[in-house]
Amino acid sequence: MTSRLTGTSFGFGLLGSLLLIELLLPIGNLLVHADWPGWTAALAAHDESEALRTSITSSSIAVVIMLICGVPLGYLLAQESLPLRRVWASLVFLPMVVPDLAGGILLLGAFGPYGVIGGPLGLRKIELTGNLTGIVLAQLFVAAPFVIVSALAAFARVDPKLEAAAATLGDSRWRIFYRVSLPLAWPGIAAGLTLAWIRAVGEFGATMIMAYNPHTLPVYMWVKFESDGLTGALPVAFCLVLLAAVAVTFSVLLHRATGRVQMPATIGNLLGV
Repeated sequence: MTSRLTGTSFGFGLLGSLLLIELLLPIGNLLVHADWPGWTAALAAHDESEALRTSITSSSIAVVIMLICGVPLGYLLAQESLPLRRVWASLVFLPMVVPDLAGGILLLGAFGPYGVIGGPLGLRKIELTGNLTGIVLAQLFVAAPFVIVSALAAFARVDPKLEAAAATLGDSRWRIFYRVSLPLAWPGIAAGLTLAWIRAVGEFGATMIMAYNPHTLPVYMWVKFESDGLTGALPVAFCLVLLAAVAVTFSVLLHRATGRVQMPATIGNLLGV
């Protein structure tokens, strides 16, 4: 039995290693051949720093909106008594599987100059595309589901007996949410917010359609790749990898601090199927 298990583990390890190499080799190659002084100087240039500032600003605004609106939605979706709960939860997953460029087209159809929302606002000189607002809308579309799903999974794991005990003490629904449910679910929510932030920072397709200018880091990387080739795009790619590493490090530290970060469950578990 031990021999068979060892053989199976070896086979699985071999197959998994092939995929792991494909995942890590590009990043490892980037770091090994990094031109640290040159890339640091390139990132300090005006255009690069502006793109970085735009990405950080827009993604931070988007994450705050996700926190304020997405967490309550996740809480509602975690309630078994919510009518059509599975239908609403299924709809949340749709933006996660829609290709980025298709998402940008859909957003433009809704919020663009001739869109159902952007059209009437445009008549009042309120533009939702070609500016920071368009970037935030694109980032919300692609990244908000991560927060909603994480919040849903985290709240679903909260022991209802604790909420019931708070209710017997006379606490209102809001106080129960704020003092019991949210603190218990917060590690999972924080993990979802971190994932959503780095997803927003790296968003390219929908952002390029909604707001080519001002450039975010991914859009600026594409511009540099078209003008200067791989050499011009690598410093920006390096910056994006560093931001992703910061997000991963934060998640690891959060896990160590809490010891119980709750990650999203599978789609089937969340939908109860």
